[in-house]
Amino acid sequence: MEAGVPSARSRALAVLRVRSRALAVVLLPAAVAVVLAAALTTGRLSGEPWGTVTLVVGAVAALVLLLGGIFAAVVLRASPAVTPTVPLSEAAAPDLYRLVRDLADRMDVPPPSAIALTPDCDSWLEDRAHAAHRRGGIAGGPQSAPGAAPVLVIGSPFLWWMRVAELRAVLAPVVAGTGPSAHPDIADARGFVRGLDAAVDVGGRRGLGWIAAPARLLLRLCRTDAAEMERGVAAAASDRAQGVDYGLRIVAQEQVGLAYAGWDRLLTRVALPAWRMGRWPAHLDAGVVSALTELSRRDRLAEGFTSRLGERPACDLLEQPGVIDEATSLLAARLFHGGPAEAGPDWSPVEWAAYPEEVVDRKWRAEAARLHAALDALAGPAGLPAGSTGPVGPHGSAGPTAPAGSASPAGAGSAAPAAVAPAAAGAAGSPAPSGPSGTAGPATIEAAAAPPGADGFTGPTLERVLGCLTNASGEGALGEALAGRLSADLAREERAAGTAGGADRARGADAVPLFPLQPPRSGRDLLADHVTAMVCCAAVDSAGAAPGMDWLDGPVLLVGGDRRTDLAPRVLCLVEDGDPKPLREWLSALGVRTEKPVRLV
Repeated sequence: MEAGVPSARSRALAVLRVRSRALAVVLLPAAVAVVLAAALTTGRLSGEPWGTVTLVVGAVAALVLLLGGIFAAVVLRASPAVTPTVPLSEAAAPDLYRLVRDLADRMDVPPPSAIALTPDCDSWLEDRAHAAHRRGGIAGGPQSAPGAAPVLVIGSPFLWWMRVAELRAVLAPVVAGTGPSAHPDIADARGFVRGLDAAVDVGGRRGLGWIAAPARLLLRLCRTDAAEMERGVAAAASDRAQGVDYGLRIVAQEQVGLAYAGWDRLLTRVALPAWRMGRWPAHLDAGVVSALTELSRRDRLAEGFTSRLGERPACDLLEQPGVIDEATSLLAARLFHGGPAEAGPDWSPVEWAAYPEEVVDRKWRAEAARLHAALDALAGPAGLPAGSTGPVGPHGSAGPTAPAGSASPAGAGSAAPAAVAPAAAGAAGSPAPSGPSGTAGPATIEAAAAPPGADGFTGPTLERVLGCLTNASGEGALGEALAGRLSADLAREERAAGTAGGADRARGADAVPLFPLQPPRSGRDLLADHVTAMVCCAAVDSAGAAPGMDWLDGPVLLVGGDRRTDLAPRVLCLVEDGDPKPLREWLSALGVRTEKPVRLV
């Protein structure tokens, strides 16, 4: 017997003792009522007030039994939370099922009842044999049968980045956990804790609010023992897996850390901009290989890891890797962004080759449109801050070439190019007229040469932005007002999008997104992003630049096929200090015409 099993079993018994004590508390008033009734019947207690006391105690006992019965029914029938995953049938991955069963046979443990994939860098066992899962159709097949082994959930990035031998080494201690999980006491204790957790969620419903308080109390009483029980189970599983690829597992754990770093960058820098535009990259798992390869090339600590790419990848264990990749990519968008569960006209997939044109270019032009809408709103007599003046500076400028910087338009970056050029330059098309608006428009704003505004400029030009922000920094100035306006407009758009999808969103444990990626951004950060987008639009329309994609940094500007990393500090100089000179010199060296209206899509 593994070292951790006795410890896990003793902790499981401690959890079950909490359940027994709770049952005793519920039965205590009924026991007192029975004793009093028996005493009255036999004559040991006679006269008043014993008759009244017995009636009162009997009524209290009946009420406690009723509430206890309702609580027990809720704990038993409430559906424990189930992680959203992509089910993987044996027909879709026979080699993977064969690998897992071979691991279980070598460690003499029951094999998992099924395999599922999750868009995360982790793997675990999940029990889906609860009766509520069968009633609600959440789980089906052998995994939902009473007493079935837990489901093996595997992080999808592991299948694409790891080699077959590495995946087997990483999964060995996870699969070994099915042994301790089959112990009756441990399984019973886990079911009790999961039932309490589900009861807390049920307590949020109308008419059952009182359920949450006793459920939380019981969870607090058994929290320590439940945690120690899980540690014991993990220790037992690790001890059982010692003899299976132990040396390779140490090396494979390094790949787990590398995969997590690359997956995080891919989601936050590349996937998130697409999700905000109503598009979802259809092959995130394939993209993580490119991202990790690029990270290995840039990071000296990751040197040598790409030499493994000649070995057989774990995704070869799948019959149709592309189909599985698309399903996990859609699930990732739902979990991390709250997107719809199915593709539709407003939620369509995008291939990596089309990403620069369909996501990056649209993102820049949508942000430029929002920036000019905010300027229109602030240009009127009621919107112009006190003490602000109109734009200064001539249309167009010339200056020496600026030195290269160290940041990219999308944020932090590297001088090493790893960009994908779009299929088309995105400068084609003719502008459609559109008047100024007092509120921020949606992501599909159309704007072109507008009538001269109150600030003296015509149309959505970069010169208008430069003029408005020159010497406009500082508290209460136009730059501060513009940053606040952008923050309010963006928040309004997000609330409108949330209201539109609110009817389809679940509450409680099933609510999405479960893990939102969007960090809070200050008004100045938003203003810098929108000015950068405006500059990039002007460069694309008048200087022959093109939108591109970096696997680690997301949207980038390509000039002559090379990534420009020196724009961000010049934009910050304009936004934070009100000094347009560095940016004007950069634009002049690139040949950007600031007075030419940009195309807003």
